[in-house]
Amino acid sequence: MTMASRRNISSHSPFEAQIGYSRAVVSGDMVFVSGCTGYNYATGAISDDVSAQAEQCMQNIASALAEAGATVDDIVRVRYMLPDRADFPKTWPVLQKWLGKVRPAATMIQCGLMEEVMKIEIEVTAKKGAGEAGVSGDDKTLL
Repeated sequence: MTMASRRNISSHSPFEAQIGYSRAVVSGDMVFVSGCTGYNYATGAISDDVSAQAEQCMQNIASALAEAGATVDDIVRVRYMLPDRADFPKTWPVLQKWLGKVRPAATMIQCGLMEEVMKIEIEVTAKKGAGEAGVSGDDKTLL
């Protein structure tokens, strides 16, 4: 039995160095993406709007997945963390746009985040090639 290789992926966010984690870890065909917030990692900017933050979270996730050789279609698990659960419905149009056809297993948690300006954090797990498996029917049953 061979051990799966491990590769760490960095977005070069200052938080990664300060805290000691990777944006994503690739192990075999699995990709574990750390919680992404609404920061634009290139500019350091973050919107006050929860929907705009959700969009930036998904862009950050898509970028990490691409570097790992995966896509958003490969996401099998997602966790949404919000300080205010009343904000969650405001993010649904963004989440539908990114994940509506994928429909991963999902959990929403109300909790405090690291900084007051953060209104949402999203963490995903992907399996490379899972998006290629295909889906059928309205209930998206895997073939």
